[in-house]
Amino acid sequence: MDLKIDPRILTSPSTQPNVNRKTKDLESLRESSREFETLFVMEMFKAMRKAVPEGGLFEKSQSTEIFTEMMDMETAKATTQGKGLGIAEAMYKQMAKLVDMKKETL
Repeated sequence: MDLKIDPRILTSPSTQPNVNRKTKDLESLRESSREFETLFVMEMFKAMRKAVPEGGLFEKSQSTEIFTEMMDMETAKATTQGKGLGIAEAMYKQMAKLVDMKKETL
């Protein structure tokens, strides 16, 4: 006798309790806010780099541009770890109210 359970049944939205949905939405909102702050800081680094005149010892090649972009992204991630600049937290606080209001109307 084969008693295998289809995994789609366990993960279908109809079987999950609706109570945890708000928690998942808030966690997703927090992560999205943090990612937005990271992208914002990365764009800020790009703008600061453009303000510096080019020149120096080394020629600017495609590989140095790629390395610089990767370094900026990692620096932005490190900058926004923990409390970060506060942009993500401010966005989260504003949007969390909207998530609460949305759940009340449903």
